[in-house]
Amino acid sequence: MSVFFIGDVAVDEYYTADRWPGIADKDFIRELPTECGGSIANAAVVHAGLGGVTEFISLLNESPLSERLIADLAENGVSTRHMLRQPGIPESRNLIFLVEGEHVVLTVEMGRQPMVLPPETMAALRQPGLLYTTLYRARRLHAADSVLRQAALLADLRQHGRRAVFDLDVGGAAEADLPYLQGAEVVIFNQVGFRATFGHDDLEAAADWQLANGIARLVRTAAADGAAALDGDRILRAPGHKVDVVDVTGAGDTFGAALVWGLGRGRDFGSALTFATAAASRAVTRHGPRGGRASAEEVDAWRQAMSQAGAG
Repeated sequence: MSVFFIGDVAVDEYYTADRWPGIADKDFIRELPTECGGSIANAAVVHAGLGGVTEFISLLNESPLSERLIADLAENGVSTRHMLRQPGIPESRNLIFLVEGEHVVLTVEMGRQPMVLPPETMAALRQPGLLYTTLYRARRLHAADSVLRQAALLADLRQHGRRAVFDLDVGGAAEADLPYLQGAEVVIFNQVGFRATFGHDDLEAAADWQLANGIARLVRTAAADGAAALDGDRILRAPGHKVDVVDVTGAGDTFGAALVWGLGRGRDFGSALTFATAAASRAVTRHGPRGGRASAEEVDAWRQAMSQAGAG
């Protein structure tokens, strides 16, 4: 069963700094090697590395940089046969600054052009499976052969058995976003996005919101503290792992990809949550937006080694 990832792919330009300067300030930065990245593309690469059947859709221009991004995805086992192209839109780039164990990401604005899905892509999406995406992309989806668009398009896919997983990251969700989230299989927040949405940090207090919108599972990640989830009427917790952090870029993408991979393989939600937390913890011990790329066996071996080290 294939999983579709609809979202961003970009060249990530990395820099480090001793501090983050303020307005009207100056400082030096150090350049690091450029990587192919983009949040949802990172997740797709991790999913393929785990052994998943992975389809990726984004909207790119016709430049050599776009060809490089597409070739890189293919080299990582990600299918790009449904990629959308539009001449004249900006290059897809992120500027990433690593400062004091955290990262600041600045993304070049590419516009909000509709992502028009041709009939063959709609036919592929109208098959049972999972869809991993963001609100930013979901708002731009249109079907070329019908009036379906945005939330109505997602509802159509859901009726055909395509279950949506939303990565809301730091942005969270507002009232206007609810039509997109309704009926989702999983909605993932990090701590910042959860607080932006609910104004508090109490996962259990979000249960009414989850129920009212028909969301099967609500997940809040908490960096080194792992993750917690509302799964129906129960709360599940997956503790984090104490590691030496090298680069947190892509940790959330690794978590989402590993969670989707586990669900796609028929794992129960608690097992998938624990596996995803381990995969994300492992990812931050490596440099680069795709440091989480590994086989399922490598993640399980790492988790076992960490457990043994903790017991010792």
